Amino acid sequence: MARQREWPVVVGVDGSDPALDAARWGAGEAARTGASLRLVAAVGRSTLAMGGRPGLGHEQRREAALRSLRDHLDAAAQEAARMLPADRIDREIRGGSAAEVLCEESARAATVVLGTRGRGGFAGLLAGSVAVAVTAASRCPVVVVRGTVTADGPVVVGVDRSPGSDAALGLAYEHAAARSAPLVAVHAWSDDVFDPDVALLLDWAAIEADERAVLDDQLAGWSQKYPDVPVRRMVVRGQAAAALLHHSSDAQLLVVGSRGRGGLAGLLLGSVSQAMLQHAWCPVLVARDPGAVEP
Repeated sequence: MARQREWPVVVGVDGSDPALDAARWGAGEAARTGASLRLVAAVGRSTLAMGGRPGLGHEQRREAALRSLRDHLDAAAQEAARMLPADRIDREIRGGSAAEVLCEESARAATVVLGTRGRGGFAGLLAGSVAVAVTAASRCPVVVVRGTVTADGPVVVGVDRSPGSDAALGLAYEHAAARSAPLVAVHAWSDDVFDPDVALLLDWAAIEADERAVLDDQLAGWSQKYPDVPVRRMVVRGQAAAALLHHSSDAQLLVVGSRGRGGLAGLLLGSVSQAMLQHAWCPVLVARDPGAVEP
C-alpha cells in the first residue's frame, strides 16, 4: 500500500458521460490522497496502423480518431481541474483495446477508475464489458463509478472468510477514515438447507452467534488500527448480494473483494462482486485478492 500511494489514480476515458463521472471521482481521490491523476484513452492498433497507408483516406481517418480522443481527454481534464491542479493531471492515448490498456496501466496505478458503461454500451447494460473485464484482471483496486455519487453516507464493506475479504476491509477502513465516515460491515450467511428435516434440527440462534463471532474476529485488528472509525456490524441471515445491495442505497462507497469464499480458483471475479457492478446504488470499489491475478 505504501508504494502504491506514489502511483497515480488512473481513469479510463472514452468520451461518455460515465467516463466524465469517473474523471471527477478520480480527481477527488487524487486530491484526497495527494496522488497525481492519469487520464488514459485507448485506440485500436488497427487505427494507429492506418497512418502512412496510401488511398482510402486512411491517414484522415486515423487523425480524426486521434483528434476525437484528444478532445475527450481535454474534456475529462477540464472536469478534473475543478478539484486538482493542472500540473498533477497527465493524459495519454495508448494503442490497444480499452480493457488491455487499462489492465496494463493497473500494474503501476494506485487505483483504476471507470465509468459503469462506455460509449458502446446499451441502455439496458448496467455494467459495460470493459468495466467487468478490467475489474476481473486488474492488478490494483478498481472503482466503478455508478449509482449516486455523494460525499454523505457510510462506507459499506462485505465481509466473509475469503482471502480477499481482509484486503476489502483494509481499503474500507482507509476510505472511511479519510472521509470521516462511519463503516457498515455486512456479513451475510445463507440459511439454504436442502433437507427440511435437517433445518428443523438446527439451532439458528447458535449459528448466528457463531457468525457474529466470525465478523468480530475479522474486524478486531482493523478496529485497533482505525479506532476513530465508528463501525456498525450487520450479521444478515440471507444472501450476500441482496444484503449489500440493500445497504448500498444510502452509501457513498461499497467495497467488496474480487472473489468470495465460494469462488473457484480460476474465477477472477466472484458472483457477488459482479452483482454489485451491475446493480449497486453507489460507486463500487473492488479490492484485489492477492492470489487472484498471477504476478
